[in-house]
Amino acid sequence: MSSLFSKKVKEVVQKIPKGETLSYKDVASLAGNINGARAVARIMSQNEDLTIPCHRVIKSDGTLAGYNGLLGKSQRELLDEEAL
Repeated sequence: MSSLFSKKVKEVVQKIPKGETLSYKDVASLAGNINGARAVARIMSQNEDLTIPCHRVIKSDGTLAGYNGLLGKSQRELLDEEAL
């Protein structure tokens, strides 16, 4: 069963518009836990819901992170396609 924080994280990520990204820290803050960036990374790595665009969550320094490959393409490919 998902925790309340996990549900909030998924709600935040689901609202990230196509072509945009948020950092793990930003998602954690918007979900109510400014110190929860690592928890966000874990939640995203375990995500199996195709409606959650976990590829739009990146590191605070702007680099790509451990996207789980759920959609069969790399994180870079997905972000590049959305930017078009």
